[in-house]
Formats: sequence, structure tokens, C-alpha cells
Amino acid sequence: MQHWTELRTALMLARHGTVSAAAEALGVHRATVNRHVDTLETAFQTRLFQRHARGYTLTESGQEMLEVARRADEMFADLAGRNRGRSGRLSGKLVVTALAGVAPLILPALREFHIDHRQIELEFTATTDLARLEHGEAHVAFRAGAKPQTPDYVVKLFRHVRFGLYASRDYVRRRGRPDIGKLDGHSLVGTVDETSRLPFVGWMRENLGAGTMLIKVTDPQVLGAAVKDGIGIGFLGEHDAARDPDLIEILPPSEDWSAPIWVVTHVDLHRTEKVQRFLEKL
Repeated sequence: MQHWTELRTALMLARHGTVSAAAEALGVHRATVNRHVDTLETAFQTRLFQRHARGYTLTESGQEMLEVARRADEMFADLAGRNRGRSGRLSGKLVVTALAGVAPLILPALREFHIDHRQIELEFTATTDLARLEHGEAHVAFRAGAKPQTPDYVVKLFRHVRFGLYASRDYVRRRGRPDIGKLDGHSLVGTVDETSRLPFVGWMRENLGAGTMLIKVTDPQVLGAAVKDGIGIGFLGEHDAARDPDLIEILPPSEDWSAPIWVVTHVDLHRTEKVQRFLEKL
């Protein structure tokens, strides 16, 4: 704790990249910035920055230092915000990540949060990549499948997403309504790969007959677009299909074809005011 001031200086240097810019942001002399960095590197007994002609970049040890300093900075800012009052004076950025297919379930909460806290910069990333919360890549992450077991993560069940089998009205008009148990002559969109974790793959594997054409699609977003465009029949999330009146339910959503969605935060930021306000909306 004796190096809080030096850590703040190093954080500014990492953000701005040059000693002069960091000194200006802090309102101190350039020599002070250099002295604080030297103090930290002596205390940690390692180089935190690489010096080069264009400025300073972080070493691997510096990146680890920055993660600690960034979290501390955010928690101090949150503490100051709470002391100013909880009536909408939050500040900074809120980063949320999720699979694209889950986005419609999250957007209502993001909308309400934005209405109440317009000064917060919202960033929503729809991606299959798992954000490293311990590295500050997101404040809140939504993950499907097995419950995350990473230490220091706060994990709660958001909801189960059920899947059903659907066809577009255009497909049914052209090819007829599929008769489950006899899918000869029909096109099925999806995958039967053993490696797939989608909950309905087992059913597809069992019901894919010799006379059924498989249009292999592994991306859920592309699968949904293909079904809605009438290319074939396929499994869609219940929440997604309910918003499209052009879809016909072939098999209703089932708990047998469902996947849990987990909402994940890092223990260091879970209790910050803006994360808690968003979780309340959720």
C-alpha cells in the first residue's frame, strides 16, 4: 500500500505512452513520473516498461501491474461515485459480452440501464470469445454451457434457453410440412458433429435418414438465417423464433433441448455500483 501514488503514475504512463503526456495528465513534473516508475521497478525488482524512441510500452510484468492498478482505480472511482450519491451520478464505462444469439435477452436490461444512466459509456460485444474478466476485458459476461469454474468469478444462473424445431412458411409451402420420424425429402440445417455442444445435435443425429439432406451449418446465427430464409428446417432458440411470425413450429421447445446461460462477473468488480445497477435491471 506504500506505492499507491507510484501505481497511479504508472497507470497514467501506460495509458498515455509518454512521460510528458502522463506528467501533464497528473499535473506533475516529468522527473516525478520517472522517479515513480524507478521506485516501482526497484520495489518489484523487474522492468515494468520498455523504453523506446516513441515512448513507453508495458513489459509482461508491467501488464500484470496494470491489471491491478486499473482495478484499483475503477474501485476507487466507484467509491467516490457512491459517496456523491446513488441517484444517477455513476460514470465511466460498462462492458458487457455475450453470444450474439443471447443478445435479445440482454438488450432490454441494457436499454433500461442506459435510460437511467446515460452518462455511462456502454459497450456490448457479441462474440464467441471468452472475455478474461481478470484482465479487465469486460465487467459482465454471459456464457452458455457448463458453469464457469474460474477462481474469483461470481457466477449466477441467468436463465435456460430452450430450442425447438422450426421451418419458414415459404419452406412449408414449397416442400410440405415435415413429418417427424420420416424426414425423407427434407433439408435439415445444422450439424451432427460429435464435438458440437448444442443440445439438439443428438436428436439430429438420430433422425437424419438416408433421404434427408443435411446442410451443414455450425454458426448459430447463420443457422437461424438459413431457416428463416427457407433453406431448410432447423433448431432455433425459443426467444428468437417467437419474434418471427413467418416461422412454423415443427417440434415445440423442450427442456431436453435447452442450455443454461450464466451471468459472470469478477469478484473485484462485482460489488461496484454500476455493475450492481446493471444486474438489478437484468
